[in-house]
Amino acid sequence: MFRFQTEQKVFRIGDLKVGGQPGENPPLLIASMFHNKDRILFDRKKAEFDRKRASELIKRQEELSKSTGIPAMVAMVANTPEEAQVYIDFYLETTDMPFGIDMWVADKRTKVAEYVAKLGLQERFLYNSITPWDKDIKGQVQRLKDLGIKHVVVQVFDDQDQTPFGRVKSLERLLEQGADGFETIIVDTSVMNLPATSFSLIANRMIKEKLGLPCGGAYSNGTHMWKEAKEVWGLEGFRAMDAVAQAMSTALWSDFNFYGPIVTASRIFPAVATAHILLSTLVYEETKEIPENNSLPIRKYFSDFIEKLIEGGIRKKAKKQ
Repeated sequence: MFRFQTEQKVFRIGDLKVGGQPGENPPLLIASMFHNKDRILFDRKKAEFDRKRASELIKRQEELSKSTGIPAMVAMVANTPEEAQVYIDFYLETTDMPFGIDMWVADKRTKVAEYVAKLGLQERFLYNSITPWDKDIKGQVQRLKDLGIKHVVVQVFDDQDQTPFGRVKSLERLLEQGADGFETIIVDTSVMNLPATSFSLIANRMIKEKLGLPCGGAYSNGTHMWKEAKEVWGLEGFRAMDAVAQAMSTALWSDFNFYGPIVTASRIFPAVATAHILLSTLVYEETKEIPENNSLPIRKYFSDFIEKLIEGGIRKKAKKQ
């Protein structure tokens, strides 16, 4: 269940790792900033925002990433390339973390990629994303290659077949059109709502089994779009639901997570760290191994337990011999 026969690819975005066998690496957490209704955003057309608060939120994510061992970055939402450039310049002044830009229109995304290439930041940039809804996928892919873009998200979905298998077919079609020609390819299996999140998780497993590519999703789509949750359970109930859904997704074949507004980092990082700790012992039960990775939350918080676990395993082997 937690070990694939297919070799699992591990990619580097800047100094961050993403991918591998379940439990091998902590999942990459990607926050959103400057999205609609983001309180730090004053005027989108003028790209005016609360720079002090934005900086505080980025620094807080950095602290949580360091303490948990979970790698992190930010995807900044923008409507125009000019707006995106303002956010990128601010981000570069604030942090060394990798970054992405979240834009729906392909032509505008590639314009931002041109700015990133001009700055020589291809190593730190995650292009988000090549999608099945783009009109000229081959042209987009070629332009990105010409710019030296290294790391891309490939978003998969099939309107005619919304099952996990439909997502696999969607990926295969995109790869056939050139989306396989990048240094890093991570697959977003398109979360549409909370219950359908399971379809994305199953698609993660299927894609990892077949191709070994890192998979994940915007699990916050499933939680934040369920507006009635706040009416049913109140704000605290919504926060609990959000944390549980994203943590559970962590344990089920997810290498990365677009986790939603960066302001939620203080609850999402502990939730994901907890889920990954449990994943580590689930993997151990199946493989009798804990990966030699000091960034794993279980190694950061339960090193004594691991020593006893491994020692007990060694003793059992000795008795059998």
